[in-house]
Amino acid sequence: MPRPSDSLQRLIEEFTRLPGIGRKSAQRLALYILKLPAGEVREIAGALLDLKEKMKYCSVCWNFTETDPCPICSGPRRDPGIICVVEEPNDVIAIERTSEYRGLYHVLGGCLSPLEGIGPEELRVRELLPRVGKGVGEVILALSATIEGEATTIYLTKLLKPIGVPVTRLARGISVGGDLEFTDEATLARALEGRVAV
Repeated sequence: MPRPSDSLQRLIEEFTRLPGIGRKSAQRLALYILKLPAGEVREIAGALLDLKEKMKYCSVCWNFTETDPCPICSGPRRDPGIICVVEEPNDVIAIERTSEYRGLYHVLGGCLSPLEGIGPEELRVRELLPRVGKGVGEVILALSATIEGEATTIYLTKLLKPIGVPVTRLARGISVGGDLEFTDEATLARALEGRVAV
């Protein structure tokens, strides 16, 4: 089988560095870009450079933004009395898609993971604590249901409880449309634990 040219190979290698992109997908993307007119490729390249140059972290919540503070932190219709703590900016996007949450956010930048050398100092915990002391009535911990997410939830709860602010977490359980027989034991246990009155 002939080997792709050096420039095509380089683009394939670059695409494989992206999360969720395997070798076949990277090759498919590279070949698609190769078929595009040069002007469209310049538009894509320009959009990537523009994104990298203009986006920064919000100095309040640490979400990605072009303006500081971000539109969520400076939004007049947001409730400053609720802070939802998430791992990454993509979690903010997911929650915002629901159109149900009207509070503010705090992006930690990950979860505690001693095996990977990620401790509290590597996360934006120090930046969270002063925000909570300023009239916040609730902190929602919206972290992953992983070992690292659970460890981070426990750690933050211990830090926040002495401040006297109510700390809640997202409910966990069976997804809408899911069958009980195909649900794993841990999810069923969480669903039973977090049950609500009807």
